[in-house]
Amino acid sequence: MRLPHPLYGLYERRLAASLPPEQLPRHIGVILDGNRRWARSSGVSSAHGHRRGADKIAELLEWSEDVGVEVVTLWMLSTDNLERDKVELGHLLTVIEDVVGELAQAQRWRIQPVGALEMLPERTRDALRAAQAATADVQGLHVNAAVGYGGRHEIADAVRSFLRHHAGTGSSLDDLAEIFDVEHIAEHLYTKGQPDPELVIRTSGEQRLGGFLMWQSAQSEFYFCEAYWPDFRRVDFLRALRSYAQRERRLGR
Repeated sequence: MRLPHPLYGLYERRLAASLPPEQLPRHIGVILDGNRRWARSSGVSSAHGHRRGADKIAELLEWSEDVGVEVVTLWMLSTDNLERDKVELGHLLTVIEDVVGELAQAQRWRIQPVGALEMLPERTRDALRAAQAATADVQGLHVNAAVGYGGRHEIADAVRSFLRHHAGTGSSLDDLAEIFDVEHIAEHLYTKGQPDPELVIRTSGEQRLGGFLMWQSAQSEFYFCEAYWPDFRRVDFLRALRSYAQRERRLGR
């Protein structure tokens, strides 16, 4: 629903004021979907669509800060995306390198890459690690940049990390099988030590997770927004928070 500008501002302010602070999520996951479809509908290149989507990220982080969110996980590139046309993928990786550099330069958010970095080109890995190092001491919003991320890869990496951790202890596979528990996975995830996301938002109208935070989202609430990511507005974000706050979260109890 597109409101005339004066009414839009009033509606947005009232919506923000209606949100109960004690019922808002600490960790939000966002699937930034629809850049290419936005580009096609706008008659511009996919590269322009990815750049326009990247420009939206800082706004989202500001909105999250305003309502007290502590962690935001941004799914910027999946492992499946690595199979895209090489030219398009090259443009997308350049955009990602640029935007994480810009976010780091702001010295406002603490950036952590999450994903199978070994699957990425060296230049992209270096850009992500440089952003992490440059913001390591920032005491602001924690931003997980999910690049080269796949939920199945993460779980496999967590099991692999657990096995390597115990490889030097002399434990046999039978011994490990006896003690292995769900917490051992959680302790070796890319997001270890962080709260699980209470809310996952996906833009572009697609109503699936596609493997995003498969382990961590077991008890998450989901919100699917029709807007393509470059068109995602603060009012869309606030509506997602309102929807979350209105839900009764029993968490299986």
